Amino acid sequence: MTGLNGKSNLSKKSPYLELNNQGQIITFELTQNQHILGRDRSRADLVVPETWLVISSGHLMLRQIGDTYHIFDGDGQQPSTNGLFVNHTRITVKEGYRLHSGVEITIGQNPKNQIRLRYFDPNNPSTSPYSAIPAISLKERSVMLGRDSTATVQLDSPIVSRCHGIIEPLDTGHYILNDYSANGIFVNGKRIEKATRLLDGDTIRIGPFTLMRQGDNLEIMDLGDRIRLDAQRLLRLVRDRRGKSKVLLSDLTFAIEPGQFVALVGGSGAGKSTLMRTLLGLSPTTKGSVYLNGDELQQNFNLYRHQIGYVPQDDIIHRHLTVGEVLTYAAKLRLPPDADIEATVTKTLYEIEMLDRRDVMVSQLSGGQRKRVSIGVELLADPKLFFLDEPTSGLDPGLDKKMMELLRRLANQGRTVILVTHATANMMMCDRVVFLGRGGRLCYFGPPGEAFEFFDLDTGDFADIYNLLEEGEAIAQDWSLRFRKSPQFQNYVVNHLTGGETPEKQRQPATQKLANIPQQLSILTQRYWRLIKRDPFNLLLNLLTAPVGILLIRLAIGDRDPFLGDADISLASLARQVLFVFTCAAIWVGLSSSLQELVKETAIYTRERLVNLRIVSYLGSKFIVLSGLALLQTLFMVGIIAICFQSPSTPLFPWILGVSITTFLTLISAMGLGVLVSAYVQNSAQANSALPLLLLPQIIFSGVLFQMSGISRVVSWLMVSRWSMGAYGSLVDINSLIPPPVTLPDGTIIPQPFELSSVYEPTWENLLLNWGILGLHLLIYWGLTAIIQKQKDII
Repeated sequence: MTGLNGKSNLSKKSPYLELNNQGQIITFELTQNQHILGRDRSRADLVVPETWLVISSGHLMLRQIGDTYHIFDGDGQQPSTNGLFVNHTRITVKEGYRLHSGVEITIGQNPKNQIRLRYFDPNNPSTSPYSAIPAISLKERSVMLGRDSTATVQLDSPIVSRCHGIIEPLDTGHYILNDYSANGIFVNGKRIEKATRLLDGDTIRIGPFTLMRQGDNLEIMDLGDRIRLDAQRLLRLVRDRRGKSKVLLSDLTFAIEPGQFVALVGGSGAGKSTLMRTLLGLSPTTKGSVYLNGDELQQNFNLYRHQIGYVPQDDIIHRHLTVGEVLTYAAKLRLPPDADIEATVTKTLYEIEMLDRRDVMVSQLSGGQRKRVSIGVELLADPKLFFLDEPTSGLDPGLDKKMMELLRRLANQGRTVILVTHATANMMMCDRVVFLGRGGRLCYFGPPGEAFEFFDLDTGDFADIYNLLEEGEAIAQDWSLRFRKSPQFQNYVVNHLTGGETPEKQRQPATQKLANIPQQLSILTQRYWRLIKRDPFNLLLNLLTAPVGILLIRLAIGDRDPFLGDADISLASLARQVLFVFTCAAIWVGLSSSLQELVKETAIYTRERLVNLRIVSYLGSKFIVLSGLALLQTLFMVGIIAICFQSPSTPLFPWILGVSITTFLTLISAMGLGVLVSAYVQNSAQANSALPLLLLPQIIFSGVLFQMSGISRVVSWLMVSRWSMGAYGSLVDINSLIPPPVTLPDGTIIPQPFELSSVYEPTWENLLLNWGILGLHLLIYWGLTAIIQKQKDII
């Protein structure tokens, strides 16, 4: 053994260990066939200081096998508390790990107190794939961190900017970290704003990479290329409508190692989707926690936001875009502005074997190909943890096998892949299978091949395990208890499990780097307008519906012009009826153009929101495109009005311009109402059913069919139609078309067709009031839509 911060005179031929505890270094010469390292002198012959609390009393065992040493967790019987990890894969008590010269093994997972162990063997100098990365000196120079090849510390990841950040030395001996990135820099779990002073021992998270300042050096602690997941005592209780407690997940504990392909299976109602959403960080737990590389997921979701891929059961792609366009727009939204979008998209298409389908519309793809494109969208950011919900649902056996082979390849590349599935034909491709029983009970976790032995079945058919666990909750509880007492539980759960290193009370939620609103707005607007243009028939219907309706009015009323002539009984009513059709046509078109706009993109919006989508950018793009569509509709409507009807003789405001403003405001306000309803409903069928319900109040409370007084008058203020009619009526001066009451010789009074109304008062104040209230409706509808969309956030 040597003292701290230095080596003793080690034998030139002897292998040795070097332990680095935040800069304090101890070396141990290995001279025996077996060594135990720990803090307890009665159990260990390689003894570390008592203050090194991360190391257990008997933390690890070294055993010489052949020409090198193998390392095992614990003292040969029980696993250690904080574990041994090679690139986040835990070394176990039984399996161990063959050491190569230069390999780096970590004790614990929290960089703040992590101890790094390196093994050196002069007799076998072959290098390890997990060798330590040399520290970078910060002294007297600027250190650039980024994806660019000229960076001092090159961090190769699609979500890292070319120049992500720069560390500058100060004359006082301190260091400043400047953020120039799109996706942000986190120091000690908190996103920095532009710049921060970098203290000794501070941990830096840039994309998947973890770095630490140690004195005047910068250490790369984690390349972020592998993610392990630990589920600790997950319990989820909810209450049903009667107030009774219901168990969705029942005390689930297991560990998923980096690069493993894991299937979550079980009967309907067993809790598969709930478990996946919990592991993903989207659903809360009553008790227990999920850890990614030792970090509690719920409180550190923003640290891993770009490292987690999630493909829900519904497609997360637009059908009216080509495959290449889907990936290109997704890449522009998720990756830094300086990313090579074309190269990233091409690489992703190659990975999902869709290069030859690049220019094909998504609507023309098969179900399996669409699912591949959804996977491709997630692969753009090169996530290391991948979740898929029923990716093989609805696929024939051949496509099911191809999909599982694709997921197997992704896992072989180092990604941790977790999927929910009912299909069991290709389950043997998985490394681990999780069988859940009724009540969310863990009935088995381990290699799929050992499941039949555990369940005492020799059929080789996983469907038999399904049927066995479907017999009832008591059966599921019995198998769950058996599993906890089984060798599989010890081998595949206990020996691999580890939790977070930092006490819960010391954790601070990591904030997210907010995306650039103008940039997102531009990308989303381009995508939305392209989608509109890709459906020319629907676009043509939107543009022609109102003009055709107005043209039919002209045919219906014959040669009479409702806005010209002396006041008489029929003229005033006719004018109001014609204006009422203008209003109803604009409201109908506005609603029908917008009622589907948000609800049809629910799955896409939810996924993009989880990554970095801003609500302002998303709704802003809708508003811009719908406003453009409303402008086109206004031009078509006003063009027909100008052709079919002559302008009033003494208009308050230039007739065509006034009609254009009123029509546009009516359209865009109705669109705002449609978007609000689209945000509220659950599916497209509900949106379609809502159209008559929205139109009827607009017709009834417009003030045309019925006289508004009392409470009905107040209700009418909430209607777009009332203010639209008010603006049209002011422009035409309907009141001037109403003749005075006529008294016949016999004294009988012929009443006016309808009373004079302040609603149609031909004054600037009234016209501007109507326009202003239409604008207020617009603001209220879009504001409420933003609130509803925000409430949909799940993290």
